[in-house]
Amino acid sequence: MTTRIAICCPGKPLRRARAERVEELAAAEFPAAELVFHPQCFLETGHFAGDDATRRDAFVDLANDPANDAVWFGMGGYGACRIAAEAMTRLGEAAREKVYVGYSDAGTMLGALYRHGIGRPVHGPLLGDIKREGGADAMRRVLRLLTGAAVPLEAGLDERPAAAFNLMTLAMLVGTDLMPDLAGHVVLVEEVAEHLYAVDRLFFHVTQHLSGVAGLRLGRITAVPENDRPFGMEADEIARHWCAKAGIPYLGRADIGHDAANALVPFGRASAVAEGASEA
Repeated sequence: MTTRIAICCPGKPLRRARAERVEELAAAEFPAAELVFHPQCFLETGHFAGDDATRRDAFVDLANDPANDAVWFGMGGYGACRIAAEAMTRLGEAAREKVYVGYSDAGTMLGALYRHGIGRPVHGPLLGDIKREGGADAMRRVLRLLTGAAVPLEAGLDERPAAAFNLMTLAMLVGTDLMPDLAGHVVLVEEVAEHLYAVDRLFFHVTQHLSGVAGLRLGRITAVPENDRPFGMEADEIARHWCAKAGIPYLGRADIGHDAANALVPFGRASAVAEGASEA
């Protein structure tokens, strides 16, 4: 049985060479996977993969097409917040049956889908992550998930519902009509290319909006730029500090980040996606 996986880019465009590499890997190792790239993936309109309406309509078309089993986001960057709210209002019943995979800026789409109870969002590698060292293994994890094969999820997940976000993306979601209710959830966060003082500021803001969560786990904080002076606290100290001030249990580290090792984290209970994938 073939699993049809549709790819679009709600933010920046995907390079064709990366798409071709993943197509070759899938053809060689996952014959049950059919990859369908929306032409929008390769458009360039300034920073974006097409203008807002083009990116919105590409996602809606793929999500609403009953022939597609899953939507895999091709790239992150920036742009999902410009289209997510309108996109949610245009989704039909077929969109509720799909798995949606991505992270970084695409976490905006996952959060909005989760808020509206649409489909099964999963934090996991973008298709464009094939470019990273170890990127082929990242592609294999997603393809195993989407074709119903056994695949490990983030090792620290338990019976509690969870959600995973890039920290900046989550900071932009909280307080908006795209933010899901995360009460009782374990929230995993990661960040890339931000000064530690900026990470501190993001935690100050985010923790004000996470009352009622079951706890927070910190993923990798990578590619931290060098500042003109040391901040004086490491990332886990920052997380502990703001969690303590907000009364949020700090639950340690998480295996997520802007790298090829970025683990799969289903939104909600992990068993829900595992059961859904097994039906593919």
